[in-house]
Amino acid sequence: MITVIGSINMDIVVETNVFPKQGETVFGQAFHTVPGGKGANQAVAVARLGGDVHMVGALGRDAFGKELRTILTQENINDDLVADVDTATGIASITLFDEDNRIIVVPGANYDVTNASIDAARDLIAQSDLVVMQLEIPQATVAYALDVCQELGTKVLLNPAPAENFKAEWMDRVAYFTPNETECADIFGVDVEAALEKYPNQLIVTLGGDGARYFDGERHVFVKGFKTQPVDTTGAGDTFNGAFAYAVTNGQTITEAVAFANIAASLSVEQFGAQGGMPSHEAVIERLGGVQ
Repeated sequence: MITVIGSINMDIVVETNVFPKQGETVFGQAFHTVPGGKGANQAVAVARLGGDVHMVGALGRDAFGKELRTILTQENINDDLVADVDTATGIASITLFDEDNRIIVVPGANYDVTNASIDAARDLIAQSDLVVMQLEIPQATVAYALDVCQELGTKVLLNPAPAENFKAEWMDRVAYFTPNETECADIFGVDVEAALEKYPNQLIVTLGGDGARYFDGERHVFVKGFKTQPVDTTGAGDTFNGAFAYAVTNGQTITEAVAFANIAASLSVEQFGAQGGMPSHEAVIERLGGVQ
C-alpha cells in the first residue's frame, strides 16, 4: 500500500503559439481545466498502474473541490483522509508554449494540510509500504510527516518540487529522493556526480527524455529514457515518481524501477493533461518489452 501526502489542484491550462512579453496581450489557441496537483498526480499514476493508494490532502468546499474529489474516487484512490476545508481549492495556472510549460501554483486548501492531518493518518502511515510526498504543502507539515514516518519505520519517497521548499537536514529521513538536474544543483550546490556519490541508492536524478541516473555505491548507473514525440510534458515527472513508487513496492530493484518509471513517463507525455496520459500497467509492460 502506498500513501500519498500532498497537493490536489485544478489545473487551468492555456495553449498559445505566442508567449506574451511583459505587458503584452496575445490570443491563445485553447483553454482547459484539468485535474492536477503533484500529490494527486502521483496518486493517479500509482492507481492507474494497479497500486493500492491512499491520499492525504485537503480540498475546498467549492466546485473545483467537488469535481476533484469525484475524480479521486473514479481513479480508485482512497480519499478518506482528504479533508473538506473552507479555503478555496488549490489551482495551478499553466501556459503551454512550444511543447513546454510554465506554471504558477496557488496553494489554497493545500496549505490546510497540517500536523493534525498527519496525526489523523498515523495508522495509515504505519500500514504503508511507502509514503510519497512533494513540496506543495506547508514545509512544516512535510517535516512533521517525515518525523512520523521515521518513528513508525515507514519509508519515504520525496519529490522536491518546488525545490526551494526543501531542507537539507531531511535527507536522513528519506529513502528515495527524486529531483531533476536543475533541482539537484539548486539543492546541493555541487555537480550531479558529487551529489549522487554522497547519497548512493537514495538520490535518483531524473534527466527528462534522457532517463535517470543514480550511484549504487560503486558506479554511476544511467537508465536510458524512451524517445517519444511529446504532446504535453506537464505530468511526466509525477508519472515517473508514481511509477517508481509502484515498482519499488512490488519488489523491483532500483534499476528495474527506474526503467519502469521512464517508460511510464514516456507514455504520459503523449497525451494532453498532467493525468490524461498516465498509463496502465499493461501499457508500460508492452512498451518496456519493446525496448528490451
